[in-house]
Amino acid sequence: MQAAVSVTPSRVPELLLGLATVRPVFLWGAPGIGKSSLVRDFAESLGLECVSLLGTQLAPEDLIGVPQIRDGRSVFCPPQAIARDEPYCLFLDELNAATPDVQKAFYSLILDRRIGDYELPEGSIVIGAGNRATDNALARPVASALVNRLTHVHLEASAKDWLKWAAGNDIHPWVLDHLTDRPDHLWSKPPKTEEPFSTPRSWHMLSDALHSFGRDLDEDTLAVLAHGTLTPAHATAFRGYVKIVRSRYGIEAVLKGDAPWPRGVEDRDLLYYLADSFRGRLVKELPAVREHMSPKGRQTAYRAKSLLVQLAEISVEVARTVIASDADGNPVLPAWFLVEAARDMPRLVEARR
Repeated sequence: MQAAVSVTPSRVPELLLGLATVRPVFLWGAPGIGKSSLVRDFAESLGLECVSLLGTQLAPEDLIGVPQIRDGRSVFCPPQAIARDEPYCLFLDELNAATPDVQKAFYSLILDRRIGDYELPEGSIVIGAGNRATDNALARPVASALVNRLTHVHLEASAKDWLKWAAGNDIHPWVLDHLTDRPDHLWSKPPKTEEPFSTPRSWHMLSDALHSFGRDLDEDTLAVLAHGTLTPAHATAFRGYVKIVRSRYGIEAVLKGDAPWPRGVEDRDLLYYLADSFRGRLVKELPAVREHMSPKGRQTAYRAKSLLVQLAEISVEVARTVIASDADGNPVLPAWFLVEAARDMPRLVEARR
């Protein structure tokens, strides 16, 4: 299912209030961006119990129930989890990961709000959720008959929404401050290989682990925690940030000349983090056209080239990350600056090719 229009988490409660109270809704989104939490919180806001059914763990009889003989006739008795007397929120999580037979068993429940003789109590709502096939997650094709029984809402991760939520939910200060500075690290596209990747959920997991280990957390343990939950590049950047917090060693000191680039092998993650911060500063302060540069900008450009030379002397690989193109191959830094970098540092540019 491809998204024509996506919404951020802050929009979901409003949309569900208008949609889910009259028709079933399917919430699409990448793993770990908070679909399940949003549904549970929405149900709670309506004063409804949220009953979750996990599509990957169901068989058709788990929904239809088992037959019993009454007055010489067989009657299907739906399970207690579904057959309730009071209105509730029925949450069909990972619905599109269920087998075709299970998906088919949901048809009448989703469209007619009934299974056999049992009908959902008035005031109940039905919400489904699932990942997309493009997320490298378990996702089966959804029959057109089921697609047409649902209103589809596509969710995207939002650093602004998550940081606002995190500020009031005991997220570790290191995680909160780092993502405030690098909101682009909140989420990364699921990789095609089996390795951790960054999502709001994985940052929350890392936060819980940091709280658990406390102030005495050592560098080796931090490396295990970060690389066990985050995209490798994000884990390296986070470890560099933590070193800055602990040593008060920041990019400002490097830019002003009050501190050199760290040279120790043990500080390589710090060096990557500082280089990334340096790149971000250049993107922000260097104009797209050289002629539009202010005196402060000229000073920044001159200092930047000097710092790039110093950085390349320590590690050409790390220096390359400063002038590298984005994921689509488009230059991030202004073209005029890259030309001057090529002229002053041919070795660095050759390594970039």
